[in-house]
Amino acid sequence: MHPNEKLIHDFYDSLKSRDGVAMGRRYHDEGTFSDPVFQNLSAPQVRAMWKMLCERGTDLRVEATGISADDVSGRAHWEAWYTFSKTGQKVHNVIDATFEFKDGKIYRHVDSFDLTRWARMALGLKGKLFGWLPAVHTAIRQEALRGLGSYMRREFEGR
Repeated sequence: MHPNEKLIHDFYDSLKSRDGVAMGRRYHDEGTFSDPVFQNLSAPQVRAMWKMLCERGTDLRVEATGISADDVSGRAHWEAWYTFSKTGQKVHNVIDATFEFKDGKIYRHVDSFDLTRWARMALGLKGKLFGWLPAVHTAIRQEALRGLGSYMRREFEGR
């Protein structure tokens, strides 16, 4: 197995065990992450994001398949089942991930999923009725960044 393929396997194994700290260690110090909700995060932000999501995801279940990688890039398909903490709604998110590597770490990580589909599951009736609206997508992103910022401030202050 290529070392970068093993890196991706280890990354998802850490997610399965809800070890956000271990996930964060797999990112390069100049690494970035982006998905439809958390866009263009820096390495410190992405490390905090995974730690936060792992702490909140008490019923998180993950399956990763199709993992492949070479010296430069990699990919994976993964699915996550969890309860969205803000609403108590059950979510089954289907995600395709791409990776770029530098110095044996994740340098660029992009997750792609259908934000409208996610909103329909996570936000309940509001998501079913309005989850397709660009304004709702914007509000989801803004709320997620506010939550991440608050989490990072609490972590910095030692809670």
